[in-house]
Amino acid sequence: MSQNIKILIVEDDGPIRNLIATALQTNAYKYDLAANGKTALLALSTHHYDIVLLDLGLPDKDGIEIIDQLRTFSTTPIIVISARTNDEDKIAALDAGADDYLTKPFSVEELLARVRSTLRRAQFLENQKSQREEITFENGDLKIDYPSRTVYFQGKELHLMPIEYNLLCLLAHNVGRVLTHQYILDKVWTNAMESDLSSLRVYMTTLRKKIEKNSTQKYIQTHIGVGYKMIRVTDTKEDSNDEAGA
Repeated sequence: MSQNIKILIVEDDGPIRNLIATALQTNAYKYDLAANGKTALLALSTHHYDIVLLDLGLPDKDGIEIIDQLRTFSTTPIIVISARTNDEDKIAALDAGADDYLTKPFSVEELLARVRSTLRRAQFLENQKSQREEITFENGDLKIDYPSRTVYFQGKELHLMPIEYNLLCLLAHNVGRVLTHQYILDKVWTNAMESDLSSLRVYMTTLRKKIEKNSTQKYIQTHIGVGYKMIRVTDTKEDSNDEAGA
């Protein structure tokens, strides 16, 4: 199992960083190194990691700030490794989204045990999610086949761009709920920025046109200044406050 696991070590103290790296390497874990917050966030936004081992006392960013930023676009498990022993620091890190907290000095055996425990927990949650995941989604004439990533409308396949498909799936998983612009950007865009809102509107417009061009039924409703919602076809009588286009 460890041969397929990749871990990001975020630690500015060279000897501790080398100790952790050696322990992971000895146990066949792959890893990358980051000595500051900027490098860590860049790595996390461009690569997939199974766990982040994060020191809080970094030279450029506080670790809590990194947790906050990471949680806007990723659910990657975080194990904090810090010399801070105050309960307030532990609570702040866990409340920000850390999964575990290990204080320095620590034993290699305990570190590896926490890594294994975190991986088991993450795998369990992933299995639970997979079991709950529907094979297909149907709403009126719209059908999404998740395993093949294929979308059909009135029995004909729709050709969607990857972002359009991801937007549609996000709406389908939350049918009947209004999703805010920021929520959608956080889920679909990596490192969402305010300027991406215009891109979101463009993609949502093209998505709606592809779905609704041959139908009198509205499937995606715009809530002005707030976000978007997928409508159940049985909810068509509700009032609409759609913007022109999207």
